[in-house]
Amino acid sequence: MTTGKVILVAAGPGDPDLITVKAVRYLQKADIVLTDRLVSKEILERYVNKAAEIICVGKQYNAEGSISQTDINAMLLQYALESKLVVRLKGGDVSIFSNILDELETLANNNIPYEIVPGVTAALGAAAYAGIPLTARGLSTSVRFLTYYKSDIVTDAYWKELANTNDTLVFYMSSSTLDKVVAKLVENNIDSDKLLAVIEQATTPLQNVRIVNLYEYEAQLKGTTFVSPSLVIIGKVVSLHEKFSWLINTETKDNYFKAVNGDTDAITKIIKEIEHAGRI
Repeated sequence: MTTGKVILVAAGPGDPDLITVKAVRYLQKADIVLTDRLVSKEILERYVNKAAEIICVGKQYNAEGSISQTDINAMLLQYALESKLVVRLKGGDVSIFSNILDELETLANNNIPYEIVPGVTAALGAAAYAGIPLTARGLSTSVRFLTYYKSDIVTDAYWKELANTNDTLVFYMSSSTLDKVVAKLVENNIDSDKLLAVIEQATTPLQNVRIVNLYEYEAQLKGTTFVSPSLVIIGKVVSLHEKFSWLINTETKDNYFKAVNGDTDAITKIIKEIEHAGRI
């Protein structure tokens, strides 16, 4: 039996027009699409082969109904061994804060052919749609992509470095811990001319951008629940938003991306079939 192939595909940050031509080409050929939560409904409806089976394998922090990475790995393996062309569709870019390493190891360890299709990561999409160049002459020449979803992943020494660098800081998956991020930077005397931007649902029709001075954050934004996904940009370049923003805030709390659907029964059935076949 001929082994199928897995294509690890980036869907971009939300706007369905930001997906790549190569990604669309594979979606139109796919037999199976395993899609993340942060992939817009429009992408699935507009680009995916109508005969393909779409399986939602989304994960959301602390959300009931999230699909485990182990189960996703097992499905990739099983469908490829059934000679299927499998597209693993990920929001943003496939290599930035995704679980691509786990999936690559599964494929490589089982001699499954694969390709990686890059895309527009959330930081680039959010910055462009907020009118905030991530680097700009005289303001910043470097960018750091970070995450702070747990309090023990950044050391005190690194917080001091982050507070003192002129690099633009971009925090993924950190809106729920933003109070602590700001507190740590202020505690380490970050310059007052470095501003903070929170970009909710970047590049979608429901995008909102919140700008605040870090030393005024406690009074203005502390404790705010931001709509998921939200991306945080910190640095001198944030000041450019006022001049170069080209989208108006929607001022809505509606969700563009659906929450994890909790359709665990269907996934459980698939996994039991895989277990029965002896794949896991």
